[in-house]
Amino acid sequence: MNFKTIDSQEAKALIADENAIVIDIRDAESYEDGHIENAIRVDESNAQDFINNANKERPLIVCCYRGNMSKNAAEHFFNAGFRRSFSLNGGYNGWPTD
Repeated sequence: MNFKTIDSQEAKALIADENAIVIDIRDAESYEDGHIENAIRVDESNAQDFINNANKERPLIVCCYRGNMSKNAAEHFFNAGFRRSFSLNGGYNGWPTD
């Protein structure tokens, strides 16, 4: 395993302190219903463009529904060059709304 699973507090710290990139791999409708501020929706149709154009030096946080699918995606992005790739434990469902 080449990525780390983090909770929402750790993710918020990475976003605030290190300008982490947040990607949301849920379906378009779920993303439109709500997402983490500034999260980029990434799916099979735009994943390669994202990989080609993103700053791989920044931490990458992968968000899904509950934190299961993001593990495979975080591993994929690590293998694509993101050396600080994280899976958000609990996914968007576990993200605090306050």
